[in-house]
Amino acid sequence: MNRSFRQHMALTLAAMWITVLPAGAAWADDDDFRGAPLDPLYLEECGACHVAFPPALLSQRSWGAVADGLADHFGTDASLDPETLQTIRRYLDDNAGRRRSDGADGRPLLRITDTRWFRKEHRPGEHGLRSDTFSRPEVGSAANCAACHRGAEEGRYGEREIRIPTPGSAR
Repeated sequence: MNRSFRQHMALTLAAMWITVLPAGAAWADDDDFRGAPLDPLYLEECGACHVAFPPALLSQRSWGAVADGLADHFGTDASLDPETLQTIRRYLDDNAGRRRSDGADGRPLLRITDTRWFRKEHRPGEHGLRSDTFSRPEVGSAANCAACHRGAEEGRYGEREIRIPTPGSAR
């Protein structure tokens, strides 16, 4: 191979990398995370009391345990008629996360806030979070996604939509 051909190939490969790498980095970032579209029935039934959480945040096993415990859903009777429950379960099963969401005891986790992923993404110092963020009146608890994720009601959790309320601010 002559020298000019090697130089030409090297420049071509470098140009390809310069073009491809930013696209790959954008794809790898979760700025535009939307997850599965929210099912209207799921949104109506589950979103009536709290944000209808993206199904991908828990495993099938965990969502099954949540659905099995609706008679005492974190202190509230959230029972559904069998047909509605079956439809919602199917939606959750079809869109559940692939990662296991089991606790140390092997039982399925019922709270997204207990998952390893949540604890990693929401640790103090990450995305402007402080140790008191979830206890502030403007936030209320870690389960109040909409306090910081402005698109949570529509299933949008991208980093560009995060606005951490400051102490004393209104939402």
